[in-house]
Amino acid sequence: MRKMEKEKDEEIYLCPVGRFFHELERTAGRKSPFFEHLSRSGVEFLKALRALVQEGIECLERDEEDSTKRVTEIEVE
Repeated sequence: MRKMEKEKDEEIYLCPVGRFFHELERTAGRKSPFFEHLSRSGVEFLKALRALVQEGIECLERDEEDSTKRVTEIEVE
């Protein structure tokens, strides 16, 4: 095993989740239906995150618009 590969494996084992997926990939292989599904679900997760961020931006923009539409009281003589 080359040094870079060894360092990469060591990095994976520092994280229990990384270790789990590394072992799973080794036993099931990247072409398994599990990994295909996991890959698609990752895309859906990122799309959900994008929608959440967009919703937050729209909320902030609405709040900004509402704050500029305030009524100012003017005294009349």
